Amino acid sequence: MTIKSVKEELKIKAPSLKIIEHTNSTASVDEAALVHNVRPGQIVKTIALMLDKPILLMMAGDMKIDNKKYKKYFKIKAKMLSSEDTERFTSHPIGGVCPFGLPSKLDIYNDISLINYDIVIPAAGSRNSSVKINRKLLIDIVGATQIDVSVKKL
Repeated sequence: MTIKSVKEELKIKAPSLKIIEHTNSTASVDEAALVHNVRPGQIVKTIALMLDKPILLMMAGDMKIDNKKYKKYFKIKAKMLSSEDTERFTSHPIGGVCPFGLPSKLDIYNDISLINYDIVIPAAGSRNSSVKINRKLLIDIVGATQIDVSVKKL
């Protein structure tokens, strides 16, 4: 699935968007920011977490989960999925996780840290693909719920 499922979903939901496949890795925030020549905050970090079921959390690349805020909102400590479970629930490898082309519906959350950017860049299902997208369109396409669970990385 991976990038193929992302292409299929975006063809339907946002046909004007183009997936960019890079020769260099965009698997980390720093790699993606370098390839796109943008600040790390503009890169969407999509994290697969487990509550009573798997969820996805999108946040600005220069942020990290604030454990106190996360626990206050979700009533449980943040627990990231293993790489195997991430791929099982999203069909995407770590470094390519995105909210598109999922094999089944997951609850998706959008951290307020992305509000600083009109155009954001999430991965697109592989460790070397991404898509430039209007932040509001991204949130609308994936039906994300806005929350505040981040803190600036030091």
